[in-house]
Amino acid sequence: MGLFNIFESIKNFKSRLDEVDSSVYSGSQNILEVYERNAKLEAEIAQRTRELDRANKQMLTLQHIWNMMNSSEPLSSVLSAIVNSLQGELGYVYSFIIKPYIKDDDSYIQIAASSRDDFSEKFFKYFNCKLSDYKLKYPGIEELKDAVINNTIYQSDKLAELISGFIPDLDIEQLNKFFVEAKMKSYILVPLMSKQVHFGSLVVFSSRQTISSNELSFLSLFAKQIELAITIADLFQAVKEQAITDPMTGLFNRRYFEEFIKKEALRAERQNQKFTIIGLDLDHLKQINDVYGHNYGDIAIKAIAEVLKKNARSIDIAARMGGEEFNIVLPGVDTAGGLVAAERIRKAIEGVELEKIGHITASLGVATYLEHSDDLDELLELADQAMYESKRNGRNRVTIAKPAQEISWQDIAISTFIDILTKHRIPVEETTAKLLTQKLNEMNKNNEKLYQVADTLVTTYNPDHQDGAVKSKVELATLLAKRFDLPKESVDKLKIAILLYDIGNTMIPKDLFNKTEPLSDEDKNSIKQHPIIAAREILKPISNIGDIIPIIEKHHENWNGTGYPNHIAGEDIPIESQIILIVDSYFALLEKRPYRDAKSKEDALKIIMSEINSKWSSKLAGEFIAIIKNDFD
Repeated sequence: MGLFNIFESIKNFKSRLDEVDSSVYSGSQNILEVYERNAKLEAEIAQRTRELDRANKQMLTLQHIWNMMNSSEPLSSVLSAIVNSLQGELGYVYSFIIKPYIKDDDSYIQIAASSRDDFSEKFFKYFNCKLSDYKLKYPGIEELKDAVINNTIYQSDKLAELISGFIPDLDIEQLNKFFVEAKMKSYILVPLMSKQVHFGSLVVFSSRQTISSNELSFLSLFAKQIELAITIADLFQAVKEQAITDPMTGLFNRRYFEEFIKKEALRAERQNQKFTIIGLDLDHLKQINDVYGHNYGDIAIKAIAEVLKKNARSIDIAARMGGEEFNIVLPGVDTAGGLVAAERIRKAIEGVELEKIGHITASLGVATYLEHSDDLDELLELADQAMYESKRNGRNRVTIAKPAQEISWQDIAISTFIDILTKHRIPVEETTAKLLTQKLNEMNKNNEKLYQVADTLVTTYNPDHQDGAVKSKVELATLLAKRFDLPKESVDKLKIAILLYDIGNTMIPKDLFNKTEPLSDEDKNSIKQHPIIAAREILKPISNIGDIIPIIEKHHENWNGTGYPNHIAGEDIPIESQIILIVDSYFALLEKRPYRDAKSKEDALKIIMSEINSKWSSKLAGEFIAIIKNDFD
């Protein structure tokens, strides 16, 4: 009985032990299942995290391109930003953009932008060449051609086949070895469009063998962003080129030339390196216009521009300054080199033969920075004088600038203003007079232009006067004077007269200029006295401007004799006075007045046209309007 109980107890214990064992096994299975589920969840989380990280990088890349679209960066910068935005962030080892080119019946591909990495350096060490240096061939890969034609993305693991297609001379086995060492496993080609036309292709080298559907979607979206960025960059480039380019000739315009030469002077001083300016003027343009018409005059001007383009180095700057006048900047060139270049240009122009016109010629002047002068204004003046010397000596020749032997027009103007201010010939506040006189003395030492002083004096009686207007008037009047082949001495007198012609207005009560109601006859008569006041009361006592006074006294005489103060007409009015009248009238129309708003450029020109043969001759007005439309900003 006791033994039976022992066995029964053992049996019961085993049964309970089996239950515990079963419970433990069941628990371990549950734990294992939980562990496996957690491991799967962690793997899925890691995968989703990687996908989210990749999506974020894709969004950042797209945002970067979007930012580029909202900038005014040039196309080259946009393309560089595109390829570099792919570098590293999205697992691409290297990327570049290729563009097709056709030149001289030769069609080829070149790399327009490539990402910054060590690929190029490795490639160079391996093959002793750079992809960017080559005119690449069109690879004979049919699938690649189809992708470009159909504007679809193409992916392949045949990297060596692509590069050997670009550069057939490279050994394909060496290429395969190179790509294995570079850990590049495939490439993706993304065709790019701009304005519905094939622009080129984005090529990316990947460390992955295949391309996922998500990656394909991203690259499709990325391509659309790139195309938009390229289109916008092209528009920015076009607008920028229009702003700095002369529309008739395609050369740089006067505005760009003035900005460039200032930078070039700073560079020349920093590096102690000379540069030369060639001033060039087409001979007999007036005769060409009179005999054949202005259209043929334009043809001759364009022919000059083509000669300058063909004879310029890549670092030279050729600009049309207005009318038939051009300037060329030759960085790093001294006078001897400038003379050689100018003579080459002269001969090339002389060799041009145009329909009806025949052969054309030009007069040239050469001046060198840090050799003839270290002052830009004086340098330009010396080049201009040398060009005029060529004209006086028979045209179709080159003249090297010489130091001025006589006092310059700027010096005359400066001394005149100093005389007016120090001797209180006009009612200007003492403090203002002293400040302006000090500025003039400083200008005299530095040979700077004095337009700002003239602007300040005009503002004393005309608060609506715009700073810089006097300089614009001088430049416009000079262009117009050259249309009439005025000699340099007459042009210099005109420049001085432009600075001084309105000085008589300082003697007229200010309230007359601020009246909003119509002026009375008495008021009009007071204002009409300003040329006489300027000529006879303010300027006559100054000894060195006697030949300027008649120009100023007659600058309100009208072509039909209805002007003032002497009612002279037609050719009896000095041409310099006629030029001042039309220039002054135009700028007055552009300025706001108490009794009217400022006119637009178009409305001002309509008014100029309406007063042909009354205030000015048709010839003067025609030349003036042509300059405003084509040569003057």
